[in-house]
Amino acid sequence: MKTIIEPFRIKSVERLKMTTEAQRKRLLKDAHYNVVLLNSDDVLIDLLTDSGTSAMSAEQWAGLHLGDESYVRSPSYYKFVAAVQKYMPFKHVLPTHQGRPAERILARVVSKNGSIIPNNSHFDTTRSNFSQANAIPIDLVIDEAKDLTSPHPFKGNMDIAKLASLFEASQQDVPLVMLTITNNTVGGQPVSMANIRQTSELCKSYNTPLFFDACRFAENAYLIKCNEEEYKNVSIKNIVQEMFSYADGMTMSAKKDALVNTGGWLALNDDQWAEKAMDQLLLTEGFVTYGGLAGRDLHAMAIGIEEGIDEDYLKYRINSVKYLGNALDKIGIPVLKPFGGHAIYIDVKAMFPDIPESAYPGQALNMALYEEAGIRACEISSVKLDNSAKTQSDSENIIVRLAIPRRVYTQSHLDYIAEAFDNINQRKEQIQGLSMTHDAHPLRQYAAQFEPLITQ
Repeated sequence: MKTIIEPFRIKSVERLKMTTEAQRKRLLKDAHYNVVLLNSDDVLIDLLTDSGTSAMSAEQWAGLHLGDESYVRSPSYYKFVAAVQKYMPFKHVLPTHQGRPAERILARVVSKNGSIIPNNSHFDTTRSNFSQANAIPIDLVIDEAKDLTSPHPFKGNMDIAKLASLFEASQQDVPLVMLTITNNTVGGQPVSMANIRQTSELCKSYNTPLFFDACRFAENAYLIKCNEEEYKNVSIKNIVQEMFSYADGMTMSAKKDALVNTGGWLALNDDQWAEKAMDQLLLTEGFVTYGGLAGRDLHAMAIGIEEGIDEDYLKYRINSVKYLGNALDKIGIPVLKPFGGHAIYIDVKAMFPDIPESAYPGQALNMALYEEAGIRACEISSVKLDNSAKTQSDSENIIVRLAIPRRVYTQSHLDYIAEAFDNINQRKEQIQGLSMTHDAHPLRQYAAQFEPLITQ
C-alpha cells in the first residue's frame, strides 16, 4: 500500500482549546510576543519541541503500575539497565530525570579550564553545560550543513578533516569528542554510519573517548537504513547496536526516542569517570539507581526503548515529518532539505528577505503562526543562540523549527499547519519584525521579551 498509516489506534483523547484571532493577539501581547511564554492550554498545535511531548502507549501506561518505588536497587532500575545495555553496551548506566543533568554531570566530570569539546553541532543545553564548566564547545559539522538546499543525505556528519586538524593542534586539551545523532542544530540531519565509524577510528588513534548525544538515535538509525546503501536490508535493531559499538559513552534525553515524558541517562565505560559521575548524581539527582526518577518512570523508559526502535513506528514517524515538509514545499515555503527525522525547519531569511536579522524575523514568523492558527513553533538562531554561542557556531542561517511530538497529531493536524503557512505566505509582506525589550542569559529564548516594530 502507498498510504502510510499510524501503526496504532487511539484509545484516549484530550480536548484542544479553540481560540479566536482576537484572543490570540491579546494572549501574545500578555506573553510579551514570545510564544515560549504562552500557557500551553492556549496553544492549539504545539510544535515548540518534541521533547517529553510524546504520547505513551498502553503498554507504557500499564508499566507505570508495575514500577517498584524502593529507594535503592529497585527491580525497575534493573529492567531499565537491561533495556539500555541490550542495544548500548556501556558498563555504567546512570539514570537522570532528563538529558540536561546527564550533560551537566558529564561536563563537570571531564572538563578543566580551557578544555575543548568538539562536536558535529552542540545542542543549546549541551553547549551551555560545557561552557558553564569552563570548557570551550566547538562545532565541526560538514560545510554542506550550512546550505539549506543541499541534497546531501547526511548533513549532520562530523567534518573528519577539521576534527583531525583540531587533534593535531590541541589534542592534549580534548578530553572527549561528542557526536550528536541526529544533529538537531542543523535541522535534525542524520549522521551516517560511515561517518560514525570514521569519527570513532580517528578518536581511537588519539586515545580520546567518543560520546554520543543520542536523544534521537532511533530516527538516525532509520535514516541510515533509508539512505546508506549497505544498510537497506539491515534491521533497525542491528543498526542501533552497530552505532553504539563505536562509542565509549552517551548522554540521553529519553523524552525523545524512548517515548516518555520524563527521564534520561548517562552511560559510559570509564570506571574513574563513572565514580565521579555517581558522586555528582548523588549530590544533585538522587541515589544512583533512580537518579531523580520514580520507579514507574524507569519502567516506562525500558518499554519505550523497545517501542522507539520498532520499524513500523519509525516508518510512520519519519514519513509523517516528510508529509508536512512536502506540503510546505509545494506551497512555496522555503524548507531545509532533505527533511530531518523529528522536525521541519523553515528558512526564515528566504521567507522574509525584507526583515533584517536585527528585527528577529524568526520571532516574527512565530508570532504570525500563533496569530493565524494557534500554532507554536521554535526559533533557532538569533534568539536561541546567544552572541557567545554564535562565535563558536558557524551557522549563518535563521530557521524556525516545527518539532513534531511523537504519536500525538494526526494527518489533519499536519494539513492544518500547511494551510496556516499558506495563509501567512500570501500576506508575508505585511509581517513586521520585532525589537527585544528584555534579554536573558543563558538560553534566553525562554525569557526574552519583545515588542512589534510599528511601521510609520
